[in-house]
Amino acid sequence: MCGIVGIISKGEVVPFLIEGLRRLEYRGYDSALSRLERLLAEQPAAGRIGIGHTRWATHGVPNETNAHPHADRRVAVVHNGIIENFQELRTELVRKGCTFESETDSEVVVHLVSSFLHEGHAPAEATQRALQRLQGAFALALLFAGHHDLLIGARRGSPLAIGYGEGEMYLGSDALALAPLTQKITYLEEGDWAVVTSEGVTIYDDGDRLVNRAVRQTARSGALIGKGGHRHFMLKEIFEQPQVIGDTLNTMFNPVSRTITLPELPFDLAAVPRVMIVA
Repeated sequence: MCGIVGIISKGEVVPFLIEGLRRLEYRGYDSALSRLERLLAEQPAAGRIGIGHTRWATHGVPNETNAHPHADRRVAVVHNGIIENFQELRTELVRKGCTFESETDSEVVVHLVSSFLHEGHAPAEATQRALQRLQGAFALALLFAGHHDLLIGARRGSPLAIGYGEGEMYLGSDALALAPLTQKITYLEEGDWAVVTSEGVTIYDDGDRLVNRAVRQTARSGALIGKGGHRHFMLKEIFEQPQVIGDTLNTMFNPVSRTITLPELPFDLAAVPRVMIVA
């Protein structure tokens, strides 16, 4: 599980990207935000549009080369999830002359979209064609060279939210990342992809049909998810396991009657020969 954020801002975007990443740290900590902050302090980056990523490494070791965004001279991408057919696509793209720098599955998205841009397609059409080739569960945010008021996001199996500001627009893996910026949120539905500019968003479903999605007022607090006194989120999650298990059991256990009420299931639990847990 990774975290992604994208912002089109009226002012300098970097501080908001850093804050969004801080709020997404619980989604993946194979990244070094403290080092990023030091580098930005030494070499400030300017701009009004940007994307960011916190990584949970699935393909390729945690290092700078495998860190997102991945980019070429046409497009930059951040990605949460897994591209299941990345090896097939990578082989195809290498045969076409593409050079890969990382070990990640995410980089195939860059070269795939870029190949359609090279053929003369506009960013939205290039993204649409790339999405038709991708298999897996993922959320994406894309930036395009020469398009300073354009973000494209896509959701298939992994969550992605769009936030609305005054002349600003936001993308994030969840509302928590966007809470300091807006409480007006649209959650993309399965298979949706969205073209975002500072003036608003155009959303398409998995059949590339124009659709309307509800804008919701979220009550998500702007407060950070804390580490609870632990050194890092992984340690926090380990120590929270007894509490989480207890909270789950308490939803089914009546302490007065000392009975357990299981949710209705579409099968007879007593007839199940074994249970397999996959994580």
